[in-house]
Amino acid sequence: MKPKRRDFRLDIIVLLGTITAVTIASFGLYRGWQGQWAMAVFDLGVVLAVASPVAYAWRTGDARAGNVLAVLNTAASFGACVMLGHTALGWTYLVLLTNFFIAHRWTAVICNLLLIVAMQLLPGFFHDGVHALSMAVSAVLVTVFSLIFAARTQDDRVQLERLAAIDALTGVPNRRSMERALSEAVDRFQRGECCFGLVVLDLDHFKDVNDQYGHAAGDAAIADLASILRFEMRRNDQVFRFGGEEFVALLELDSRDALESATERIRKSVRGSLRGPGGRITISLGAALLREQEKTWHDWFSRADAALYRAKMAGRDSYVIADDLF
Repeated sequence: MKPKRRDFRLDIIVLLGTITAVTIASFGLYRGWQGQWAMAVFDLGVVLAVASPVAYAWRTGDARAGNVLAVLNTAASFGACVMLGHTALGWTYLVLLTNFFIAHRWTAVICNLLLIVAMQLLPGFFHDGVHALSMAVSAVLVTVFSLIFAARTQDDRVQLERLAAIDALTGVPNRRSMERALSEAVDRFQRGECCFGLVVLDLDHFKDVNDQYGHAAGDAAIADLASILRFEMRRNDQVFRFGGEEFVALLELDSRDALESATERIRKSVRGSLRGPGGRITISLGAALLREQEKTWHDWFSRADAALYRAKMAGRDSYVIADDLF
């Protein structure tokens, strides 16, 4: 289960689409004032066409509207070439470039190539064959360089998102990722898709490990704990580092017995495998099933965290299921 992420293109789609609509509307008003009614109507049509996917993207958060916007921009650019002749070439290069900012890069490539070919087929559009070839070559180069830039930017963005979502010490998702995943789990539960359990755990007497053997030993214990927890997660389960020596496991299960069994399995696995300079290291755990009245993850997490506190007060190396508190 992967949490939803806001597509970075949304802001670009809204910004560029708005600028395009305002700019073309200004030209339309000027042409109407000059009595060029055919071009004024054409400009108005382009503004309406551009505004529709922009409004859709803004209201729904669906970045696929950028693909539609790229197609409309390309069609409008070709229409301008038909009506204005080669004086529209300046706008054409701008469209070839901006398509890569608002649409999937392969959609942009297809739109650009179609526009280049369509312009070559326009009778009398170019002064001569050299002019036509020069435009085709430069337009293809703009497309190629924009494609390379878009691919590199996408790779960099994915890497940055990964770094922002992963804890550097343990390699497991961090608190930011946990909050997104828990919110998504609550949404899915409210839709009746799945049931979930939450386990909050941390190392027992971790301060003693740091004080006696140093922070390097403490970091090693945390990293080893993360490895054990990853191994214990099933296909649809997830584990996160909440902070310090505290971890959170999101489990897809539908009964208290299943949650108790999974929690005890994790406790035993860590007890049998985790070692530090001073010997065995144990954990305490608190767990809670997601309930219908919980509309956000915070109440759910609070119940599991309160159960963890009870487990620690009971002597550590133990677990408490939140329902036991009531």
